[in-house]
Amino acid sequence: MGTFAVYAAAALAELAGCFAFWAWLRLDRSPWWILPGALSLIAFALLLTRIDASVAGRAFAAYGGVYIVASIGWMRFVEGARPDRWDLIGGAICLAGAAVILLGPRGG
Repeated sequence: MGTFAVYAAAALAELAGCFAFWAWLRLDRSPWWILPGALSLIAFALLLTRIDASVAGRAFAAYGGVYIVASIGWMRFVEGARPDRWDLIGGAICLAGAAVILLGPRGG
């Protein structure tokens, strides 16, 4: 699985896990939402270990940009809220920053 695919899968797992807890605590859903939420967050953590980076902090920092863009997609496609231009511009800036962190040339 390529780096972007792993990041995308991790973002989906983290968003689903966090949303399960949001649903339980903020939307008055059943406490049973905790179980799939916790499993999803475990999957998220395991997926991030599959990133091909020399140090964990760099992998996590680059993931942040992907997570932000995925969150905007979640807002649109799961919650039905349309992102405004500032959401989209901010997401593009974050994704560009993630690319610089992950793909920038590293000295010997």
